[in-house]
Formats: sequence, C-alpha cells, structure tokens
Amino acid sequence: MRLKFEICTIFRAVIMELYEILDQIPEYEEFMTVAELDHSSIKLAKEFKNVKLIEIGKSGEGRTIYCLKIGGGKENALLFGFPHPNEPIGSMSLEFLSRFLAENPEFTKKTGYTWYLIKAIDIDGAKLNEGWFKGEFDPIKYARHFYRCSQSDQVEWSFPIKYKKLKWDKVLPETQALMHLINEIKPKFMFSLHNWDFCGVYFYVTREVGNLFVDLTEFVKKEGLPLHLGEPELQFRKTLHDAIFRNCGIQETYDFIETKGVENPQEFIKCGNSSWDYLKTTTNDESFTLVCELPYFTHNSIGDNSLSKFERRDVLLQLLEYNKNNYKHAKRIFNKIKKYCDKTTRLYRAIDDYIKITRPNIDTSLYEIKTSSMYDGKATIAQAFDSNVSRRYIRSLLMISMIARLSKEAISNNPDNETELLKIKNSLEQWIEQKINELLSGIEYEVIPIQKLVRVQIGSAFITLKNLSEK
Repeated sequence: MRLKFEICTIFRAVIMELYEILDQIPEYEEFMTVAELDHSSIKLAKEFKNVKLIEIGKSGEGRTIYCLKIGGGKENALLFGFPHPNEPIGSMSLEFLSRFLAENPEFTKKTGYTWYLIKAIDIDGAKLNEGWFKGEFDPIKYARHFYRCSQSDQVEWSFPIKYKKLKWDKVLPETQALMHLINEIKPKFMFSLHNWDFCGVYFYVTREVGNLFVDLTEFVKKEGLPLHLGEPELQFRKTLHDAIFRNCGIQETYDFIETKGVENPQEFIKCGNSSWDYLKTTTNDESFTLVCELPYFTHNSIGDNSLSKFERRDVLLQLLEYNKNNYKHAKRIFNKIKKYCDKTTRLYRAIDDYIKITRPNIDTSLYEIKTSSMYDGKATIAQAFDSNVSRRYIRSLLMISMIARLSKEAISNNPDNETELLKIKNSLEQWIEQKINELLSGIEYEVIPIQKLVRVQIGSAFITLKNLSEK
C-alpha cells in the first residue's frame, strides 16, 4: 500500500512538471532519417552511463534495430516509433524523450519505470518515406514520396495467432524482435506511437482507468488540436469516449467479417495479430497499451459535432463512388506496368495489395452503408468533412501515388522501356497533383508543427502513467 501511495505521489508531481517538460521540446523543422536516429542513439549511449543501447534484432533487409534502455525502475515501459513506415512523429517524440530521461536521472528514477525506447521498428519501410522528411512539407510532396506497406508487411500486425479458421505464422523479422523484447521485459505500459495523415487526434486504449479519458481529451484541446470526431477508422471498434476507442486484436476483424455472412473470413485477412493483443497474452491482462493517432494536416471541421446539411449515408456513398472511380484508373495503370516490375519489392507488394483488396472492401462497405440504420440522419460537420476531404486524400490519392513511384522503380529495371514508363509516370504524377489541388481548393487546412505533435504524444504518455498509478 505504501509503495502504491508513493507512486501516485510521484506521478502527481510529474504532471505538475508536465508543461515544464513539454516546453523543453525543440522546434523541430523536419523529421530525422533512420541513419540520423541511429547516430543519435549511439551518441546518447556513449554520453550517459544510465543509458544502454541494445541491438534487439535485424530488419528484413538486414538493418540493425536499436533499443535504448534508460533508468532502473521496478516496472518496464516500452515505447516504439514507426509502427507503420509513414509515421515518423513517434520517432521525434522518442528522440526528445530519450535525451530528457538521460539528462534527468532523478526524474527518471521518480517515474519508477525502466524505459525501453525503439525510435524505429519498421526501419526498411521508414527509409522509403525519407523523400518527404526534409524541407517544406505539404500534401503534394507527401504524396509524391509516400509509402505505406501492404497488410502482410505491417510490423505491428504480424504477430502470430490461431483463431477459428485463421492461422497466421508469417511473423516478420521486426515483429520477432519486438516479440522477444515483450516476452523478456513484460512491460506494464506499452505506447505504440502512431499517426494518420489528415484527421484530428484520437486514441486507442486497453481499458478505462481513472480519469484518463477526460484528461487526454482536455489536454489535446489545451494544446490547440481538434479531436477526431469524424467517421471511426473501423466501425466495429468500441467507442469509449469522444475520440477514444478500445484496442482490439484481429479476432474482432474476423468476427465482424463473419457477421456479414462470409463463410471464410480468413481469406480477407492478410495480416496477423496486433502488438497490444499479443502483450495481453504475456502479462495476463495486467498491462496497458496506449495508441495515440496524430495528423500531419488538420482542419477545425474535424472536431465539429454540430449537424451539417448533408445526409450521412449520402456523403459516405459519394466517398465510395469517388474511391471506386479512382481505383479503376489506378488498376488500368497498374496493369500496364506490372509486367515490368520486380514483384518482390515492398512498393510492388503494397500496390498489389491495394489493387486486390480495394474493390471487395468498397463492395462490402456499400452494402453496409445502404442497409445499416447507423447511417440514418444528418452527418455531423466532422463526418461530412472526413468523407468529403480526408478519406478521399488518404484512402484514394495517397495509395495511388505509389504507382508513380513503382513506375520509376520499373524504369530502373527496364531501361529499354524508359520512354513508355516515363510517360506513364509523368502523366500519373500530374493527375495526382491535379486531384489533390481540386480536393483541397479553398480549404484552409493546417500543416501542424512537429513540436506540437511531439508535445501531444509525450504529454499523453505521462497523463496515462499518472492515471495508471492511481488505479
């Protein structure tokens, strides 16, 4: 009882210091490359005795995956960035946090945790996004250098599972490294540092604890970012509070597909289980996982719950029609170039996956939207903006943009066909740029400073730990 009281007291003090900590975050102008992150970690471990650099494994392409171990508390905390390859915000959060913990050993000791920090878990995928990490940042530059992995290449969704007819044992090397670390340290707190592209801030959590939901949402508002009140990322995930959802594993996806009358849901699932669901199996549900989703671009409409003039069903059906038409265009181009492509590359797998799953997903969504009563009535302003702008950019234009990159990859493999492939590439790049300009014309969206995003992730971590200490 005394230990619990001391931990609670410690984290109350931590929260009192929170804004002093956040105000130390530098005004980052750009994202760091994988090489820069690794160099910084190696330097930190050499500079501070309370920091240990651990090699926890190798990536699929043979790169070393580094983990920083800082402090010596009784409980373990595991935080990792780049859970998906186009999500570098977490790496910058851990860049700051690692140095702060190293430079403040008394504070680190007060937390009661040993901190394990992985700045980049999907190293190979991260490197494919480095083209937009430096210099001015905007939606077109992001699309031009964008890479999002296929379902089967997701590090965070490659954990083994056997459930009903689903069996997944194609565990990625990066996932194996994460598994081994989870098994070894059994973290009480795990923070998967995600971000999306054009949205508000939202969270996934293991369960309700203390005053966490109010604390998180009030903190986000205080930091001047909108909560994501548009359409949920996955409609079957349980909403616990505004912009806060319950974490789940692949079992929920399987069950949802099954409710649609599909005999073999496993045929639609091309990935494994989640990191947070795997963690539960090693800690007997005593652990807690936080996921914080942050945007690069946002708009105040995303946090507006007042009713719009549009029917919710209509805006969603229009979204599906928009995505379907763009998908048809993408498929025609992909069919023209795929004979020239190396089918083993990450880019090819990502686009091939997009082509294979998009039409079935559209058809399933079409039936769901037409028949479910949840789509009756007016859309909120947040839902309408999400469907009319955000998801058109994210689900359609960003994914298609990778085909232009694949065309460039094909040119390097087929110099004799350079003229044909270059024409396809240039035409598609112009089409994408035109589509993005049309979509965002007249919309005063915000490109969010990296510092502000890091503040929200770091603040969310300490707010969660404070609530966990008081349960």
